[in-house]
Amino acid sequence: MNNIKVMKMQMIQVEGKIIAEIKSDKIIISKTQDALDLMADAGWQGAVGLMLNAGNFTPAFFDLKTGIAGDILQKFSTYNMRLAIIGDFTAIKSRSLNDFIFESNKYGRISFVSSREEALKKLLNNNQRSDK
Repeated sequence: MNNIKVMKMQMIQVEGKIIAEIKSDKIIISKTQDALDLMADAGWQGAVGLMLNAGNFTPAFFDLKTGIAGDILQKFSTYNMRLAIIGDFTAIKSRSLNDFIFESNKYGRISFVSSREEALKKLLNNNQRSDK
């Protein structure tokens, strides 16, 4: 399936930085290559970060045994792009996923947040560590 047809990418300029906000009610990222393609498109348009809803990711992303989340985190680190995933992560039962979310939020390359406003704040925060 061509993901371009089921989503809208809106560029938001705040504080001199461009953030790409992805809007869709479909799964946009099913595999690592989908994330790379989205990152490349947003980066080409000048974005330093991406905002997506948790529902835009395959459920396998949230199953750490698949390796998809780790692979995507590595790509965002390698290509110096930030990602904010918006959703309700309070009901997660998996200790390993909770630990992954905690560590991701700590280093700031990928942030798991509860709102669009929090996503923008995380993506624009210059005090985040960018070496992880």
